Amino acid sequence: MTYRSNLERVLSDGKFAVTVEIGPPKGCDPNKIKEKAKIVNGWADAFNITDNQTAVVRMSSFASCCILKKMKMEPVMQITCRDRNRIALQSDILGAAAIGVKNILCLTGDHQSFGNHPGAKGVYDIDSVQLIHILRNMRDNGIFQSGDKILAGNPDVFIGAAANPYADPYELRVDRLEKKIAAGADFIQTQSVFNVEKFSLYMDEVCSRGLDDRVHILAGITPLKSVKMTERMRFFVPGVDVPEHIAKKMENAKDPKEEGYNIALELISEIKQIKGVHGIHITALFWEDIIPSLVKDSGLLPRL
Repeated sequence: MTYRSNLERVLSDGKFAVTVEIGPPKGCDPNKIKEKAKIVNGWADAFNITDNQTAVVRMSSFASCCILKKMKMEPVMQITCRDRNRIALQSDILGAAAIGVKNILCLTGDHQSFGNHPGAKGVYDIDSVQLIHILRNMRDNGIFQSGDKILAGNPDVFIGAAANPYADPYELRVDRLEKKIAAGADFIQTQSVFNVEKFSLYMDEVCSRGLDDRVHILAGITPLKSVKMTERMRFFVPGVDVPEHIAKKMENAKDPKEEGYNIALELISEIKQIKGVHGIHITALFWEDIIPSLVKDSGLLPRL
């Protein structure tokens, strides 16, 4: 069987996948991407390139993916609806497919008021569910959102989306996931998981609906680096649920970095046992050098 991407191959073969996030720099120096990429190369199956995450201006996801491709690494290109209308989104999808990007993650995007240009006008012509549907029609049916035919090659990509198991209203979280699956999502990367008990209940509902057989779910892992980071994740990042017992561990730790690392190991171990979870997505947030040991100590080697 042929696969669109290495990530699709790993997931389709029933292996536990690992993806890693690489944030582009606030500048045009390509070496910043290369330095991060060299640290994590070989330790994951594919590498997410964020698209102006938290609505802060950075090197474009498209350009950063080009750099990764030249390094023989497989990117997952994130693309947000915040900054583009449907014309630009479809154009970028065609361009990405043309340079060999095989994984695209569709996101609505953090609101511009959270970023460094709060006065910017958000586009939001469509949302992530609509973008997933458009991309699937481009890939599978060879048509643009307008109904016009694609004339010179469909974008044959593995379609991704995000899910937040914790956001309010909580009772609608699985409904939202199901909409993305129905729209055409092939894989899902979740918000950072700290509250394993609540995530497990979420996955129980996912499995009871049979959604784990229709999509590949990768649970988000974010190693905590400090007490300050823990407090920020706990109180200021929407949709993140850091339980009190984890916050207490970080507060009482002699070495918060070591404690945060051990917490991440414990979370991965617990998540691996949850039915319906097909992998993890690691967001190290400027702590990329931890990733090789985290993957190794979690028993997730070798990456094939």
